[in-house]
Amino acid sequence: MDLPNLIVLFARVVDAGSFSAASRELNQSPSAVSKQIANLEDRVGVRLLARSKHGVSLTDDGQAFYERCAEIRHSIAMAEDMVLSFGDHPKGQLRVVATVAFGKAQVLPILPLFMRGHPDVQVSVEFTDRKLDFSQDQIDVAIQFTEQIEDQSLVARKIAHNRRVICASPDYLAREGTPETPEHLRRHNCLQLSSVSRFNDWGFSDLESRGLRLRGNFEANSADALYHATLAGLGVARLSTYLIGDDLREGRLIRLLPDYEDNGSDIYAVYSARRNLPPKTRVFIDHLVSEFSPVPPWERDERASISRAG
Repeated sequence: MDLPNLIVLFARVVDAGSFSAASRELNQSPSAVSKQIANLEDRVGVRLLARSKHGVSLTDDGQAFYERCAEIRHSIAMAEDMVLSFGDHPKGQLRVVATVAFGKAQVLPILPLFMRGHPDVQVSVEFTDRKLDFSQDQIDVAIQFTEQIEDQSLVARKIAHNRRVICASPDYLAREGTPETPEHLRRHNCLQLSSVSRFNDWGFSDLESRGLRLRGNFEANSADALYHATLAGLGVARLSTYLIGDDLREGRLIRLLPDYEDNGSDIYAVYSARRNLPPKTRVFIDHLVSEFSPVPPWERDERASISRAG
């Protein structure tokens, strides 16, 4: 294998965390991948990776080498996307990242229709609540909420309106009582998100409640975990209606303080600003917009029930 391909392989092994994980992505045997990395180390004359039963880690020389290799890999991916954009037919691997909760609840259900319509696109999804780095991560489209978007150089296209409401399980309320005002929440276990601090600003708009600090003895790194913790009766949470709509309608969760609803965090398709957006990326973003706008499906059911009741 020539040096450019070895460099790309090395970056993939580091990103995957082990030879076995990288070999599955590349459809090669772990021993073949390990041998190629050993060849690379022989060529550059230094040890790049420390091997252990838990995987691989970078040596000091390997860390410096990886930083340059990651840049090269990113440039190659950009060049590949540029070439693919020369044609109008969507094709190639589409790398999609979404939060765990939204990915499981809303992205997966709309993928079959998209993939049937675009059979030459191979979709690779990552559901994570970690902070993304578009300069290092291989991402075509990230689906993010307002408070997650920090890099102003990225393009953000709104795909859906998002509402968050305060809720708890019937079991929790039977044990701890029902809060009637925001101030009453001080006496309750308010569940927190550890990965995005702005998520924990519940945004009460009246003067008396503004700046109210809510605390609890449980936090998690994803809204999906907070959702299941709320169902389990651990406390009070503020969650999006896309996630809990069915639970509210069927009584598994009870909405609290209906006068206090957060509408300040919408959902966006985020991607790097490129002169030529690859067709695979463009058609996927268009699919997101068509599925979730102007009224997202989780809000349509609620509007329909209100209309029937009226």
